[in-house]
Amino acid sequence: MKHIEHDVPPGKLDHCQITGSTDLFEAIDLGFQPSAGALLDKEGLREPETHYPLRLMVSPKSGLGQLDYVVDGKLLFSGTDYMYRTGISAPLREHLKQLAEEIIGKLQYPKKSLCVDVGGNDGTLLTFFRDLGMKVFNVEPTSMAKLSKKENKIPTLQAFFDEKSAREVVRTHGRAKVITFTNVFAHMATLGSVMRGLSKLLDKDGVIVTESQYLLDIFERNQFDQVYHEHVRVYSLKSLVTLFPYYGMEVFDASRTTTREGSIRVYAGWKGAHAVSPEVARLVKAEEDAGLFTEKGWAKFRAGVQKSKQQTMELAYKAKKEGKLFVADSCPTRGVVVVNYYGLDPSLMPYISQLPNTEKVGKYMAGTHNPIVSNEIITKDKPDYILILAWHFADFIIKNWKAKGVKAKFIVPLPHFKIVE
Repeated sequence: MKHIEHDVPPGKLDHCQITGSTDLFEAIDLGFQPSAGALLDKEGLREPETHYPLRLMVSPKSGLGQLDYVVDGKLLFSGTDYMYRTGISAPLREHLKQLAEEIIGKLQYPKKSLCVDVGGNDGTLLTFFRDLGMKVFNVEPTSMAKLSKKENKIPTLQAFFDEKSAREVVRTHGRAKVITFTNVFAHMATLGSVMRGLSKLLDKDGVIVTESQYLLDIFERNQFDQVYHEHVRVYSLKSLVTLFPYYGMEVFDASRTTTREGSIRVYAGWKGAHAVSPEVARLVKAEEDAGLFTEKGWAKFRAGVQKSKQQTMELAYKAKKEGKLFVADSCPTRGVVVVNYYGLDPSLMPYISQLPNTEKVGKYMAGTHNPIVSNEIITKDKPDYILILAWHFADFIIKNWKAKGVKAKFIVPLPHFKIVE
């Protein structure tokens, strides 16, 4: 295929990152926002904060959703205080266990085959591959690499995944039968370097498994909170089918999953190495039929987002007027987008509660500066309303609070605003 430079520098992005086409239209503009992962300490409240444009664009030709401004990945993912940790979520751990079992069960690779997780965070997924008898390796650029090595005993290279780190893995461990990206493949602006790294690392009969936020779920379920600076791209299946042939590979299977309220799981490998499932063509057609690549479809999406925002803010102002306590529970990365886009500052929502003994407790929300406190405060304060920012785990969270006797009204902001008594 014709060569396209898939790496893009920080700054304005005005062409499709896969095809180079300029046929982009605006899906939604979320204004200027801070990095969703950049929580603040007390001293940081007195320092200037950088906000960046946050707009999602869609290319109907390739099917790709992408931001029109790229923040330098070194600002987003490096440093010593990266806050997102995979292993603290019980539902996510169970999901990753099932993912490892599906991959090994489907491909039937022999014991001691190498499984590499790119952006593997604290190594949780790799612990399940290891339990299945596989050799494992984590390539993780953030401070979570230390937890991967120390707590989970996973061999880990603290680096961004690119051609250089791929060569290092091959040198020390050989080529990989399985390379996984869970909630990571959409993050790197240096897409070309990532793909060239995969070309070096993937064994001849190996498989690349990506699980990313799915553009169709975002579109159908008002999930604007999946649009943040760490997600340079949001994939449709059509866009991934377009991407892999540039590197001699192809998508051979795909399925929708319920992770993060809608992800696309894609299997890819060297062209011709695996039989292509008819599910690939079926899902691409479903995207086209849904109007995913039309401006009219995204106008309807924006109207749904505005309705949910209005309902939430009306309730927050009503609670304040009546002297009732309106707080939030859980602080996922996507919650930063909701709180900032809605404007839920501490005058309306005095705090966000979070699992105790996690890295986020004691920090402050970027942009709005709501304090993040241990969720033990919920049983003490007995708030009237609790906004579930990790709404994709709302059933699990609400059940736990009710079991502890909490009588609040729970607000689930998305995909459609609702109050659970």
